[in-house]
Amino acid sequence: MKAFESMRRFFDAAAEHLELEDSLREALLMPRREVQVQVSIERDNGDLANFVGFRVQHDNSRGPMKGGLRYHPEVDLDEVRALASLMTWKTAVVNLPYGGAKGGIGVDPRSLSKREIERMTRAFVDQIHDIVGPDTDIPAPDMGTDHQVMAWFRNQWEKYHGFNPAVITGKPVEEYGAKGREEATGRGVGSLTVKVVKRLGMQAEKTKIAIQGFGNVGSHAAKYLAESQFPIVAVSDTSGTYFRKDGLNIQELLRHTLKHRYGLLEGYTQCEVMPRDALLSLPDVDVLIPAALGGVITKDNVDKISAKAIIEAANGPVDPDADAILHERGVTVLPDILANAGGVTVSYFEWVQNRQHYRWSLDRVRQELDHTLSEAFEAVWQMAHSKEVSLRVAAYMIGISRVKRASELAGLTS
Repeated sequence: MKAFESMRRFFDAAAEHLELEDSLREALLMPRREVQVQVSIERDNGDLANFVGFRVQHDNSRGPMKGGLRYHPEVDLDEVRALASLMTWKTAVVNLPYGGAKGGIGVDPRSLSKREIERMTRAFVDQIHDIVGPDTDIPAPDMGTDHQVMAWFRNQWEKYHGFNPAVITGKPVEEYGAKGREEATGRGVGSLTVKVVKRLGMQAEKTKIAIQGFGNVGSHAAKYLAESQFPIVAVSDTSGTYFRKDGLNIQELLRHTLKHRYGLLEGYTQCEVMPRDALLSLPDVDVLIPAALGGVITKDNVDKISAKAIIEAANGPVDPDADAILHERGVTVLPDILANAGGVTVSYFEWVQNRQHYRWSLDRVRQELDHTLSEAFEAVWQMAHSKEVSLRVAAYMIGISRVKRASELAGLTS
């Protein structure tokens, strides 16, 4: 199922409960702008390489648009369009004064040298610099990008527009970045997992967790949850699934990834190693955290999942058909538009600091993050129980209602 179609089905389910007419649904779903550009660079060997870049700006009724910049082979217009829309609902659910956007380039960054990635980033900025900015559209890191890419992006943009670090978030701390930004998404996933487990009446020490994906998000979530006394029995990445029934040594795993060129778990032998896809079907797992790509849980494999709760650390990891089956089975699914909102929340804090020319401490960033996510979680949990709907439908209802209200106040809808 295409990413945008999947997102639309979730949107429509909430829209039905809100009794939105079809014309308003189309207005809320339609992106403000979609841009596709050619990105050409000279490779280190002198060859010419051509890539396609995208920036989709979905909605700005609640404030400047916000969204990550993704470098991945599967990036295309449909995926970016879906992710831009998700950002609109995500920022609304956690009540940030933002709209949604997303961007990316269809490329495997591991096939490029560091200098080639820099040239590609700067060439991309040359193409889109006039449509992004601190008051219009603020990019951030996503899959395949990091603080270094953000620093190159900012430097190239400022060649056109002058000094303004608020143009982008996820920057290095030395370059006006926020402390705690790198850990933010994973930390948010961890803290919200703790809340879900408590609401379900489960005890941390007896709640076995499996995390699909051990990149930036999955590794920080694992670290937070291990420190909170949860046994992490399995983690996986492209090299395989790493399993220990009594719980993995997360600190040891983190040290191992630091020694690997691509941050992979490959070569780690202090546990049982299984095929990559084995993680989803492990028995006796209480909480499953998909923290890799979207669309990994479908109607074809959902029956193999034993978890009582799923925390969507990735964007769109559960497709609508699988989501309906899980809901019928009574599995609690914390949706992506809340579960992984920690990243955009701390990006907002970074943007605020840049605008104020003032830096917060790490403790303040963490406290503000926990407060913001806790308020959003309580609102979604209460909505789900008062309306007798899933957490996903409740989150979308809150997000859509806030965007709709902002549009009405601006006179854009009636």
